[in-house]
Amino acid sequence: MSAGRKVVICMIKQDAINLINNLPDNISWDDVMYHMYVRQKIERGKTAARDGKIYTSEEARRLLTL
Repeated sequence: MSAGRKVVICMIKQDAINLINNLPDNISWDDVMYHMYVRQKIERGKTAARDGKIYTSEEARRLLTL
């Protein structure tokens, strides 16, 4: 595993720890998984936007009506 990949994994682990630490104490496993899923989707969306892999509203409408 490359050093860069190790850094990314460590950052993800730290983000997960921070996320869990900021959740209420009476949270269920399902709630934890939901919050992690949402966080993952947000990060993927931010990466896609940064990389220019996004659709305009018009493109999305056209693709969804096929």
